[in-house]
Amino acid sequence: MQRSFKSTTVACYIGYFVQAIINNLSPILFIVYRSEFQISLGAIGNLILINFLAQTAVDVLSVKIVDRIGYRKIILTSHACAFVGLILLGILPQIMDKPFWGLVLATVISAIGSGMIEVTISPVVDSIPSDRKEADMSLLHSFYCWGQMVVVALSTLFIRFAGNHYWFVLPFLWALVPLCNLFNFSTVPFMPTLKEEEKIPLRKLLSDKPFIIAMVLMLCAGASELAMSQWSSYFAEAGLGVSKFMGDLLGPCLFAVFMGCGRLLFGIFGEKINLKKAMFFCAALCIVCYSVTAFSPSPLLSLFGCALTGFSISLFWPGTFSMFSAMYPNGGAAMFSVLAILGDIGCSVGPWLVSTVSTAAQNANPVLSDGGALKTGLAFGNLFPILIIVSLLFLPLCRKKTVDRDKKAAYNNSTN
Repeated sequence: MQRSFKSTTVACYIGYFVQAIINNLSPILFIVYRSEFQISLGAIGNLILINFLAQTAVDVLSVKIVDRIGYRKIILTSHACAFVGLILLGILPQIMDKPFWGLVLATVISAIGSGMIEVTISPVVDSIPSDRKEADMSLLHSFYCWGQMVVVALSTLFIRFAGNHYWFVLPFLWALVPLCNLFNFSTVPFMPTLKEEEKIPLRKLLSDKPFIIAMVLMLCAGASELAMSQWSSYFAEAGLGVSKFMGDLLGPCLFAVFMGCGRLLFGIFGEKINLKKAMFFCAALCIVCYSVTAFSPSPLLSLFGCALTGFSISLFWPGTFSMFSAMYPNGGAAMFSVLAILGDIGCSVGPWLVSTVSTAAQNANPVLSDGGALKTGLAFGNLFPILIIVSLLFLPLCRKKTVDRDKKAAYNNSTN
């Protein structure tokens, strides 16, 4: 029986759910890693960095090979890696002499799957015929948020009632999702990829000033999101003194709810909203949220600032994809891969910056608690939404110069 493109879209939604599992399961287990395996705060920060550096490496390799190999094969491989990585996450730390290296190996394999998902799912949805692509992209990315919310909520409930000692069951259970979606993707239809002569050459893309702005926006989008979401669970427990159960629900889970609501609202009303103005508003709100989280003396207000950050960053990633896929309609998989590379670099840099600044603050003041140190680190997260505002302000100027350059080149070619 012939399946429709609607089934392809649904499989892509589940694909982003799989990515949410990979990126958000470990942060729920950070406290478990510390208590069960005595892994330091700095080492946990390194796990986050390794995860997104591995995804970035996959993005780099995908720039040239996705169109040659085909989306289906890459997506099937991504889900297989996600499945294997999650299974190993539950096994290796318990059987290896140094649990940290077991976590590293499982993280890298899962991250390979996540990186492949990132560079393939968005262009597949973008290729499906539609007259509301910006809204479709935002709706697609909202499923990452719902995935994050479900993973955090169900994993937290499991740890609450089963206990920390049975944490390893969680990766086994979540591994069933990529396994099922692997079979799903094996039968759905795909749009044909662009022919080589139809694509914008990668060198031209990378030399175009508006596209350079796009890369900066993607880096800051990833950093703004992950700097808060990756540390929100630990921050709620260590910095605000709430239990792990409440910390996970009020930190990363509520963060995901707000982020999903932002993307869902744009998915529904996107045709009536100016995307650039909406991203300006979100960047300004992000600065407010980071500042409230870092500087408020009230634990409740800090938690609210942490959660509302999810809404403030909701449009950064899908908004940048939509804005520049419309600007470069023949960018092909290479364009999405390059943007994903910068997004994943941001996902590495953001949490790493928080970890590094927090560690430096603790070294400078040894009596400073983990929570106080994390507040110092999170304050530096304001750097990224500020850069987003600056980049959006420069974008019209860069576009004008590019248009003037292309007109001049076209005129010179016509007179020669």
